Amino acid sequence: MDFLQALFLGLLQGLTEFLPISSSAHLILVPAFFDWVDQGVAFDLAVHVGTLLAVVLYFRADVFSIARDGLISISRRRVVGQGALALYLVIGTIPAGLAGLALLDIIDNELRAVEIIFATTLIFGLLLGVADWMPKRQRSLDSLNWKDALLVGIAQAIALVPGTSRSGITITAGLFLGMSRETASRFSFLLAIPITALASAVKLLEVATADIVVDWGAFLVGGVTSFVVAITAIHFFLKWLNKVGMWPYVIYRVILAGVIYVALM
Repeated sequence: MDFLQALFLGLLQGLTEFLPISSSAHLILVPAFFDWVDQGVAFDLAVHVGTLLAVVLYFRADVFSIARDGLISISRRRVVGQGALALYLVIGTIPAGLAGLALLDIIDNELRAVEIIFATTLIFGLLLGVADWMPKRQRSLDSLNWKDALLVGIAQAIALVPGTSRSGITITAGLFLGMSRETASRFSFLLAIPITALASAVKLLEVATADIVVDWGAFLVGGVTSFVVAITAIHFFLKWLNKVGMWPYVIYRVILAGVIYVALM
């Protein structure tokens, strides 16, 4: 992998991981468009670590208080501070964690087809638009319960199918549950931390046990680029959320689906 390819893919991962447009679809489609060799597990690990560090750093105050209150709640056997939110993040992670372990081979080998990405890009993009149109989206993080966390977690598990978008479908689920845009997006981003950490651990284990040769130059370029771009994308997404809503991303997904159909199908 040359420098420009690593730079471009790192930028692509950082930009698309937290926007509701599907990073997995873009990382599959772009190499197909340009006839690039698959970037490999080691590079995927690098860009996942980059986006993980970005979301942890951006929400560092929340992460610290949620983790602290969660541990205190466990030790005292009662909810303290944001201990309930810590529990909900665990609940929300379980469906995708279990689905990933059970269906990893199917996801990697059978669900990366262009036809599937076309369908998921279009269908879940339109679903996001419908959810964003719904009235009475006022619920805050304080109003969430374990059922909300489970439903959003199930939505996150569906996002294992390329083209769905993890952030897109979890925000969609949150909006359908009556959350405000800010609440749905914030919960989605916080929920990204444990599942991305698990995905990175799986990829790290694969790299360590499969005797894969690591291109450290590409690893570093991809990881740093994805980190910088991801933290910027999170900031501006949240800043512009009420001004632009979700429809720019819906329109982009519809156009992308059209491009996929014309160019690759």
